[in-house]
Amino acid sequence: MSREAVKVGDKAPDFELYKPDGSIFRLYDALKENNVVLYFYPKDNTRGCTKQACEFRDQYEVFREHGAEVVGISGDSTDSHQRFGDSHHLPFVLLSDKGGTVRSLFKVPRTLGLIPGRVTYIIDKKGIVQYIFNSLTKPLEHVNKALEVLKSLQEKQKVEA
Repeated sequence: MSREAVKVGDKAPDFELYKPDGSIFRLYDALKENNVVLYFYPKDNTRGCTKQACEFRDQYEVFREHGAEVVGISGDSTDSHQRFGDSHHLPFVLLSDKGGTVRSLFKVPRTLGLIPGRVTYIIDKKGIVQYIFNSLTKPLEHVNKALEVLKSLQEKQKVEA
């Protein structure tokens, strides 16, 4: 596989990761039902990551209305994700990418070479990346931008149907 990062217009790499309940999440299975808002974040229970997760939570029904499922990924353990999700009442799945395999597949950059990046991808039902937003310091913008893109994507999909 190429060393380039995933770009808009690329087919998203398929992957499987464990959910906190021990079951397997497979990207292409999720895409059979919905567009997917896939967001990589640095760490559970940190200020920016908690703000971002809670904003996705607060807007979750709007994402669902726009035909999308939200999926968060970090290197934290499934136990950490379970506690984080429970304590903030997150209605979407958090996946454990312990070795950073999926982060590597997508070539999510690190900040200062140390901090795992915060990048959001919108992937349509055909598996095509429609939008990418990369900002470690603007966690709430990930949610707002994703909603804007999904609204226009939903309109486009209605026209094509």
